Amino acid sequence: MSKQAMDAIVLHGVSDLRFEQVPVPEVPAGKVRVRIGFCGVCGSDIPRCFSKGTYNFPTICGHEFAGTVEACGADVTDFAVGDRVAVFPLIWNDDHPACEVGKYAQSDGYDYLGSRSDGAFSEFVNAPQRNLIKVPDNVSLEEAAMTEPAAVALHAVRRAQLRLGDSVAIFGLGPIGLMVAQWARAMGASQIALFDILPEKLELARQLGFEHVFDSRDEAPAEVAERLTGGRGVHVAIESAGVPPTMTAALQATRRSGRCVLLGNPAADVTLPAALISQCMRREIDILGTWNSDFSVFGDDDDWRTVLDAMSSGVLNLKPLITHRVPLSQGIAALEMIRDQSEFYAKVLLHP
Repeated sequence: MSKQAMDAIVLHGVSDLRFEQVPVPEVPAGKVRVRIGFCGVCGSDIPRCFSKGTYNFPTICGHEFAGTVEACGADVTDFAVGDRVAVFPLIWNDDHPACEVGKYAQSDGYDYLGSRSDGAFSEFVNAPQRNLIKVPDNVSLEEAAMTEPAAVALHAVRRAQLRLGDSVAIFGLGPIGLMVAQWARAMGASQIALFDILPEKLELARQLGFEHVFDSRDEAPAEVAERLTGGRGVHVAIESAGVPPTMTAALQATRRSGRCVLLGNPAADVTLPAALISQCMRREIDILGTWNSDFSVFGDDDDWRTVLDAMSSGVLNLKPLITHRVPLSQGIAALEMIRDQSEFYAKVLLHP
């Protein structure tokens, strides 16, 4: 007899999280029910739960996840029960011009698992079969649950058009910042300077094999960048913290004709000094926005497949980023810990 109810962390309103039983979703045609193995907590989940809310209530959050196919709806032909899968959480509409060229994240009117529809802070979630991608046999579901943020990191580096031998500065060493650093190294960056202010994050970066790791409070990042590059500044600066000081520092550190990528979700308004704007103009730097990642329903060389291949080959080493593995029943306390920053964390994974 199939299970009728499942555990979930349900957001009933801003700061109103409840661990409770909800119905197991029925599986409509064209969709697959995934049994959650692990779901990562994204930095965006914290304001979503505690300050901004979601698009409607109640909502089950969680969009960074991987699991096992538990049931298939009618017309599902590409997957079978037992398949291990990662899930692209953006559910696109085919009739948008951006979707015609495979740029699903640039479309309007999309749905999204974990913010607009129920996500994976639960035991099961439904997703269209075209949003699923199989996980290589030698990649754990823990690692596969980080496919989404690793794809976001890869997309940012690809937006920067990183070239062999480029110098890179990365501001903010949360999980995505450390993933960006690994991608930059894999793509042949010559100098990679990493900046943060938390000693634990700096130490984690060193454990991952990065040499040029700096506390931004000890020395101005722009001065570090100049020292490492013979006074020129870096070819590529990637801002992944989303706070005003790092946004300013990233622009300051970028050399003539360099590229500065804005990756971190902004936490506050940023006011740029006129002198810095003038410098950006005179240096003719490119300021690039990035959001989400590229996913191909046709199995092309997209960000997601590149991530899973890199995990499988060992190019991407994400296990050291996991600091917490938390049962769903204790998930609300874990979310509050992240909100309050009451202890050090990097990637927090929830599991049923």
